[in-house]
Amino acid sequence: MRIDMVSEHASPLAALGGADAGGQNVQVAELATGLARRGHDVVVHTRRDSPTLPERVRTDEGFTVRHVPAGPSAPVPKDELLPHMDAFAARLAEDWGRRLPDLVHAHFWMSGLAAQRGAAGLGVPVLQTFHALGRVKRREQGAKDTSPPRRVELEAQIARAADLVIATCTDEVGELAEMGVAPERTAVLPCGIDVDRFSPAAPREPKRGAPRILSIGRLVERKGVDVMIRAMRDLPDARLLIAGGPPEREWPDDPEVNRLQAVARQSGVADRTEFLGPVPHDDAPDLYRSVDVVVSVPWYEPFGTVPPEAMACGVPVVVSAVGGHLDTVVDRRTGLHVPPHDPTATARAVRELLDRPGLRAELGTAGAHRVRARYGWDRLVGEAEDIYQQVRSARSRRAAVAAAPGGGAP
Repeated sequence: MRIDMVSEHASPLAALGGADAGGQNVQVAELATGLARRGHDVVVHTRRDSPTLPERVRTDEGFTVRHVPAGPSAPVPKDELLPHMDAFAARLAEDWGRRLPDLVHAHFWMSGLAAQRGAAGLGVPVLQTFHALGRVKRREQGAKDTSPPRRVELEAQIARAADLVIATCTDEVGELAEMGVAPERTAVLPCGIDVDRFSPAAPREPKRGAPRILSIGRLVERKGVDVMIRAMRDLPDARLLIAGGPPEREWPDDPEVNRLQAVARQSGVADRTEFLGPVPHDDAPDLYRSVDVVVSVPWYEPFGTVPPEAMACGVPVVVSAVGGHLDTVVDRRTGLHVPPHDPTATARAVRELLDRPGLRAELGTAGAHRVRARYGWDRLVGEAEDIYQQVRSARSRRAAVAAAPGGGAP
């Protein structure tokens, strides 16, 4: 198949280069890589955010990245990209007028807007993955939500117009139903884990001293890192490592780092809380293996790669019972669930794991088995390929019916 992906703000090259990239970058890169290895012709369209970027890049992994000129050739916060989506869509229409793909898969809501406009009238099926829903973000963040005001309205239109919406977790299917998308027009394709890189192994250095708890990921308020910091008040024998965010030289000017450091001071745990800054993706497995428990307690989470990465390394997890965590972590079988916004419950769950090494080992082993069986990229790329083929077949059948004599009659 000729498969075109649209990822307007998240370039797969950022993930492949090992930069501080988010889950969308990684998923697009891994899907494109896996599909290309299976013989498909894959092009990823992403916005040109630097004047030095070439128009096209053929990656060593076998797919092509097309840098689309839309707006300034400079970094622009994703919440400010909406005014440039008409230009993005026009460029897609030009490209697809010259080379028609068999299928388009859009990642994020603005990519869906541009893809559907660019594919209008071409007869190409357009699939949509949101990666995060604006209605959930607005519900959880309220006035702190920086999304464009029309995001929720436009997302609903995009979802209803897509040939299929690919959700990243089952919780999202319920949200989509409330947006008017029938369950039969959705499929669930979770994010994947590199199970060769993230796997159980002995840490480089043996664990010694105080129990170590890890929080890793982007430092934004909704990730709930402050919840774990407050939980440390009830864990006086433990140390907390916080990985992610900007490098140390930028901490004085970073509002979230300053806020979290203040929470640690106010909670009386600053001497047992260590900020590590960004950790290269290649170094993350060893960091996971070096700790006793990994905690991920965001307010909401469309998927959340941290728990399955930790599980893949054989490390037990404590997670908030929200979004994708409800799929990846089976409570008391591969990890422990706690309510969001609850430092006391979080501390209680971590305490149970620290006090019961047998339970830690049991959950760690079960978690590693679950990730390898369900979340490896080979399996998920195969599932994506099946979804694409089913959508193409359904579109072809509808076209054949419409073209038949009397096919368009009521």
